[in-house]
Amino acid sequence: MASSLTKDSADRGTPGDERTFFGHPRGLATLFMTEMWERFSYYGMKALLPLYLVAPNGLDLGAAATITITAVYGSMVYLLTLPGGWIADRFLGPRRTVAVAGVVIMLGHLTLALPSAGVFYLGLALVAIGSGLLKANISTMVGHLYDGPNDPRRDGGFTVFYIGINAGAFAAPLAIGTVGEKVSWHLGFGMAAVGMALGLAQFLLGSRHLSARSDIVPTPMPAAEKSAVLRKALLWLAVPVVFYGVLALSGHYTVNWAVIPVTLIGLIVPIWVIARIKRDRDLDTTEQSKMSAFVWFFVAAAIFWMIYDQGASTLAVFASESADNSVLGWEFPVSWYQSLNPLMIMAAAPVFAWLWVWLNRRGKEPSTIVKFSAALLLIGASFFLFLAPLAVAGDGEKAAALWIAGIYFVQTLGELTLSPVGLSVTTKMAPVKYASQMMGVWFLAVSAGDSVTALLSNEAVGGVNLDRAGFVAVEATLAALAGVALYMYRNKVKRLMGDVR
Repeated sequence: MASSLTKDSADRGTPGDERTFFGHPRGLATLFMTEMWERFSYYGMKALLPLYLVAPNGLDLGAAATITITAVYGSMVYLLTLPGGWIADRFLGPRRTVAVAGVVIMLGHLTLALPSAGVFYLGLALVAIGSGLLKANISTMVGHLYDGPNDPRRDGGFTVFYIGINAGAFAAPLAIGTVGEKVSWHLGFGMAAVGMALGLAQFLLGSRHLSARSDIVPTPMPAAEKSAVLRKALLWLAVPVVFYGVLALSGHYTVNWAVIPVTLIGLIVPIWVIARIKRDRDLDTTEQSKMSAFVWFFVAAAIFWMIYDQGASTLAVFASESADNSVLGWEFPVSWYQSLNPLMIMAAAPVFAWLWVWLNRRGKEPSTIVKFSAALLLIGASFFLFLAPLAVAGDGEKAAALWIAGIYFVQTLGELTLSPVGLSVTTKMAPVKYASQMMGVWFLAVSAGDSVTALLSNEAVGGVNLDRAGFVAVEATLAALAGVALYMYRNKVKRLMGDVR
């Protein structure tokens, strides 16, 4: 997106200077471009990941193992946003944490680019760690650009930021996916490293336009406490190192010794974290009430992302094996399907942003809880639609590409109804004590949803064929029922939210 910087009046409350980015603080341009390049690297790699795992000239894994690994990886990316927020809150501040994250992500993609299966999972781990450091903190910095939670530009700012995410996500499969599928998997992963390098350079050059709040460590840790935390961290790190070392030396190690514990962590930690915050006596009555409301949003989001993220795993594997990936006789790379969602978002996000403002001016904008309810109904509808191409493939024919495109379209409508609104409401309801960490808690909903997918698809645990009509129908029904239940209790949740709308 081209930058549109114009002079604006001082009374807009823009931190730093008076120049704006499409009517928003100028720092939004820096964060927009940083996230765009980071998402270019992330989604380019993500588009290749399931195809590389299942391909005969890749790791040649089965569909179940591919879906499990993809889901576990997605779960870890979002689980690690929590320590990412904690590091910013206690050690580095959001701005420095994002800079470190960019370096780690770039190293991860470079590791994936090495033509060695032995270091592949190390590369995935590095990308997951770096993404965890970056995601919560860059979203928090967007919130810092505005004059409190009631700034009327705030929701629109997050929507513009969301367009930046999807600009990178749109270009990535077309560029990285094509090179990875048609030339070399590892060259594709190397292109992702270049994308992150560009994003990091842009962030360092443009960080002067960010709010001064982004440099602040909200609750800095005293030196004595830092030493104690470091000792405990090293002790906890030694435990798995010794345990897995013994397993490897004894010849008993299998990939599930790593996958299943990590998956369970992705499910248990979100529950534990929210319960710990709820029990914190430092939170006043208003903050406690808002946290109770947040639980409703969190559960709704976990169900939503459980289905939505299968667009990059279950649906991608189905497309590679059972779809006619061509238009008018022209065959395209399977990874290109992953560009549909961001393309649709870029087209529809401005419409949604305008629609919310237009309805708000007339006093008819749906509440956040109603938007979440609609998102659940839409994500359920997308999997009801998935039943059609599954039926076609069940008859031994190839499903048309338009079926796949239709599923992504319905999911995109649901995403626009839930995701930017969820980012915004989380920053509004976050207790002061957990300012950066709460954005990490929000992303834990993705971790929880992906962990459920991983457990179900893992042959050693659930052993469920997620691309079979019976279970797809079950997931669709679950989402629809959750959407209806959320709508029925909307007034209760509104009361718990207090002054947040």
